[in-house]
Amino acid sequence: MDDVRKVYGKSGRAASVAALDGVSIGFAPGSFTAVMGPSGSGKSTLLQCAAGLDRPTSGSVTLEGQELGALRETALTKLRRERIGFIFQSFNLLPALTAAQNITLPLKFAGKRAKRDRIAEVIAQVGLTERAGHRPAELSGGQQQRVAVARALVVRPAVLFADEPTGALDTRTAAEVLGLLRETVRDAGQTIVMVTHDPVAASYADRVIFLADGRLVDELRAPTADAVAERMTVAQATAKGADGAKGGVR
Repeated sequence: MDDVRKVYGKSGRAASVAALDGVSIGFAPGSFTAVMGPSGSGKSTLLQCAAGLDRPTSGSVTLEGQELGALRETALTKLRRERIGFIFQSFNLLPALTAAQNITLPLKFAGKRAKRDRIAEVIAQVGLTERAGHRPAELSGGQQQRVAVARALVVRPAVLFADEPTGALDTRTAAEVLGLLRETVRDAGQTIVMVTHDPVAASYADRVIFLADGRLVDELRAPTADAVAERMTVAQATAKGADGAKGGVR
């Protein structure tokens, strides 16, 4: 991402909001980055622009040498299907399909044949070999999120974007899912960008970036949960200070 701005509303008017205000950031292959910041800081907007789900007002987003803003919507949709994986807080599984069938959906949408060896490989990778024939209602929350992880990985994406992937899980199950994501980075060289509000979740990443008022305000390498929590306090203070300077209007 290079100097990305995303403005909602008419630029220059009082009602307009700059959700991202000149953000430049890169995500190296095989890295795990957590994105944190107060509510309204631009976390989700950053993810959406980086993943090609939303177009920046200005600036550029590049994936594997391809500038996303230059693509027509059809080409952008194809790129998202083939080169980008998504995991969300809600598992978004189809209840009538088995775990294995849910995992193969991205391949079918992309018009690709679901090879048995690849499906078996990714199911084993998330530890669900014995549960592949079960439907979502027969799986725990953690198992459902593992299915969602496998569904994101099955296309071998260049980048996997995760938006609060453990927000609906208990502490133990969240740790299992986060450990799985960490393994995909370490063992398979997967690139992951994860939005989270949880310092413990962020501590699984290689790097944490902090947003406030649509801008990058800090970065932490080799994070610990305590260090992340301390930096979050600073980021929140920065956001409040910026709001105060603007009379409380963003």
